[in-house]
Amino acid sequence: MRVYILLLLIAAAVTYLATPSARWLARKTHAVTAVRERDVHQKPTVRLGGLAILAGIVVATLIATRMPFLDDVFATPEIWGVLGAACLVALLGWADDVWDLDWMTKLAGQVLAAGFMAAMQVQLTTWPIPGLPTIPGPRLSLALTIIVVVATMNAVNFIDGLDGLAAGAIAIGGSAYFLYTYGLAQQGTPDDLSSLASMLLAVLVGACLGFLPHNFFPSHIFMGDSGSMVLGLMLAGATIAVTGQPTPGLMPAAQHMHAYIPLLLPIAILLLPLLDMLLAVVRRLARGKSPFEPDRMHLHHRMLALGHTHRRAVVILYIWIAVFAFGGAALIWWSWEQVAIGTGMAILIALFLTIGPLRKWGRKPEGSAS
Repeated sequence: MRVYILLLLIAAAVTYLATPSARWLARKTHAVTAVRERDVHQKPTVRLGGLAILAGIVVATLIATRMPFLDDVFATPEIWGVLGAACLVALLGWADDVWDLDWMTKLAGQVLAAGFMAAMQVQLTTWPIPGLPTIPGPRLSLALTIIVVVATMNAVNFIDGLDGLAAGAIAIGGSAYFLYTYGLAQQGTPDDLSSLASMLLAVLVGACLGFLPHNFFPSHIFMGDSGSMVLGLMLAGATIAVTGQPTPGLMPAAQHMHAYIPLLLPIAILLLPLLDMLLAVVRRLARGKSPFEPDRMHLHHRMLALGHTHRRAVVILYIWIAVFAFGGAALIWWSWEQVAIGTGMAILIALFLTIGPLRKWGRKPEGSAS
């Protein structure tokens, strides 16, 4: 655990210190988010914060290569597949932040990055289907890997609509997922607690925490597509890595859950952005528009419409993400009945905070971001 915490702190420190340089580069390259009708921020704000996030991830990973505890992680090309793909999507996001690429070019770049990951052995081989746990055939495995990676990247991009929302959401969800993967290693291989998934999640959470002080309301810089796509790809990479993690020592009940939770937990973490993305696609297609056509009807827009302030809307969305993410991760330690009761109580509290009288308290006009 101490190794993972150290990597988290390194990623956080590097990201925090690199963000001012990313802000300077954004100004020099005119990577500035103008105020559009669909936006909730009230003044132009620089982006490219994703480059600082990538710097934190890369530096922490390179330092991890010198740690004997993680020797097995670096014995295969998987980690370099994830890191290389993260660099590819960061460059793609940089180009989009500067030149505003069309959606087909962005999608092609995302597929290319996902294909690179798959070529480096970061590929789904199992899925939660009873009686058929192994994905039949390399072509289907490749296709599903690309779909999962691209969908996760775009889901994170969809939630990046308020100051600190995407970074905080992935920090919270990634923390829950890290606890799950670490608990999985404790139960399955107690003599070797190193794993690619846990390492990826530790540096991911650290990079998000390092960026958050610059990005929380009022934001001084946005992560842009260069950040949201890196976060989504790293989360997808950890998901794929844990599906192939051997766990021979698990108890029968935990072994049964292991077939399902690694793929279902990221869905729990990204439940809100995935729902937001699905509703947006349906809404836009119903109007005869492109599914990538922007609008002002995302979940974060609706939170503001309910009467919440910018900061409170973000914190409440944090709570919802924590409810589902930690509820899913808790299944590694407690029975589903206990988790269901605890999650149900947490949902009631989150509902009260969302639609209760609190939403009108302290409301005043204020600027926001993204």
